Amino acid sequence: MYGIPVWYADEATLDKLKAYEVQEIVFAIPTMDVTKKKCLYEHYKNAGYKVKVYDYPTLYTAGSKRNLREFDIEELLFRKPLAVTNEATNAYYKDKVILITGGGGSIGSELCRQLAKMEPRLIVILDIYENGAYDVQQELKIAYGNDLNLQIEICSITHKKALEKVFKKYHPQIVINAAAHKHVPLMEHNCVEAIYNNVFGTKNLIELCEKYEAQRFMMVSTDKAVNPTNVMGATKRMCEMMVQSASTYGHVKYSATRFGNVLGSAGSVIPLFKRQIAKGGPVTLTDKRIIRYFMTIPEASQLVLQSGAMANNGELFVLDMGQPVKILDLAQNMIKLSGAHDIEIVETGLRPGEKLYEELLINSQTLTKTDNDLIFIEKDTPLSKEEIDEKLEVLRNAIESEDDNDAREALRSVVPTFRRPEEINQGVK
Repeated sequence: MYGIPVWYADEATLDKLKAYEVQEIVFAIPTMDVTKKKCLYEHYKNAGYKVKVYDYPTLYTAGSKRNLREFDIEELLFRKPLAVTNEATNAYYKDKVILITGGGGSIGSELCRQLAKMEPRLIVILDIYENGAYDVQQELKIAYGNDLNLQIEICSITHKKALEKVFKKYHPQIVINAAAHKHVPLMEHNCVEAIYNNVFGTKNLIELCEKYEAQRFMMVSTDKAVNPTNVMGATKRMCEMMVQSASTYGHVKYSATRFGNVLGSAGSVIPLFKRQIAKGGPVTLTDKRIIRYFMTIPEASQLVLQSGAMANNGELFVLDMGQPVKILDLAQNMIKLSGAHDIEIVETGLRPGEKLYEELLINSQTLTKTDNDLIFIEKDTPLSKEEIDEKLEVLRNAIESEDDNDAREALRSVVPTFRRPEEINQGVK
């Protein structure tokens, strides 16, 4: 065509590419099978070519035309992303007023993107960090224009007066709580703040949902809440207990959804490995035996929304995260796929509160299936309001002392499954 040869793939030998002085390879079939894509990527990368993708626009790259983008290593590391679409879920969120706390974060912003497709009456993005909230607002404005009713509110879930103003102004029907301190090692050293934000912030939301007659409260939880070995996980377990208890006496429908690590989230190990590889190494692992479950942000967000829509009341949903991934394999894979050579992998030792493996299920015997093969319900006996209030009083007294060690011990006393990491990590090969 116009003097340029068109070849079948198997005709494009490396010798021919060299003869034509090709410098860059573009994958123009974004839907290509992952195995084939990986094979071709390695073939061209090993031959020294730069590889790009000619892709359809996503909400991240708003616009209508296909564009050329860098090849993302994450595309090759894991199974093909799951498509989780469900008409009943879309219908549930249609024409609703939805408040998302932590709406500017990794999961919160993706929940906003997914909800935007479902024709809600209004999405209220609430966050303490204005830059994240602003970024997702601009992205959605470009994609939807005036077709999407979107409001931003900047406040902390711990600031009850400011939070109440938001509830009074919008009267949200659905509240999704994605706001939390989630960084495990940082929360070990900021235990008072973790309890104040995660536990008492959630308490504020539960009380305001009841006062302003919300229909549904959905809590985003984590696999780190299962037999927690760290402050962050223990605060999330406490929140799960609060939500389940509220389902027994409140007028709102409550549910919580647990999932593992998400690819590309702010706290994910992958961006760190990418930076370390780009600098020429070394790549640092806390322990070569560490195992984690991974899911993409869109998958996790869609499953959170689907579980929330199917909730009757008081369910603790557990997402099937697929096969666990050894972080050492992940690091080796990323180094190999980057085409870099002589990059060392160094162990730095487990961080405070870190587990060698995460458990998604407290007890698999107690799980119930749902209509979605990837969503299960954990049977858990809710505590009474009085029992929860007693636990909250213990935590309140502890954080008033501003002593992180006192706060940690108080958390240990109110969350019976909170264990020391060395107990859990013993015996892991």
